[in-house]
Amino acid sequence: MHMSPILLRVVQLLVLVLIQAVLLFASAGTWKWSAGWGYIGLYLSMLAGASFLLMPRHKEVIEERSRGARGGKRWDTWLTQLMILPSLGTLIVAGLDQRRGWTLPLPAWLRALGGLGFVFGYALVLWAMYTNKFFSQVVRIQTERGHVAVTDGPYRFVRHPGYLGMLTSLLGAVFLLDSLYGLVCFGLYLPLLLLRTHLEDQTLRAELPGYAEYAARTRFRLFPGVW
Repeated sequence: MHMSPILLRVVQLLVLVLIQAVLLFASAGTWKWSAGWGYIGLYLSMLAGASFLLMPRHKEVIEERSRGARGGKRWDTWLTQLMILPSLGTLIVAGLDQRRGWTLPLPAWLRALGGLGFVFGYALVLWAMYTNKFFSQVVRIQTERGHVAVTDGPYRFVRHPGYLGMLTSLLGAVFLLDSLYGLVCFGLYLPLLLLRTHLEDQTLRAELPGYAEYAARTRFRLFPGVW
């Protein structure tokens, strides 16, 4: 039976949530973990909010993201697969930390700050999706859709706001899950994302009409005022 791209994306996201829940609670060795449930609850809430915002007017973004890695650059396929390891590894390490007690309980304000960072990062990704109808899971020039450089919304400030949101969200998750050892996974994730940002920027400059001019106006790729 053929599944519509929208339904396919919904199934993909639900499977992702299930995988994350299994990794969290299996590594923790218990279902009675408030930080783990807080993470899953926030994640589901943000997915619901994304569906509410994108479904009425931006179904093409959901359809594009349902494609998965099809049509992406070969180097991007390898990089995204590598990035999955520290991303999901953060959840496993946090669960093991909960079980073994490696990290002393963090202050409530720091965990709350982590939750805010987690939500803010996802909101930034969502803003980028809402603004950019070509927002994809992979690096590819969508010539069949009339792909052009997007310059408004969060793209006024940095050229890759989605990646900045992903970094912010992952860093927030480390503190939300009450595990400083998750910073090790974040430290492995960061250079991979920086490399992906650099290579994607080079690709867009070379292949996407109008991007070189946009890059000349918007100086920073990822971190405002820095890089």
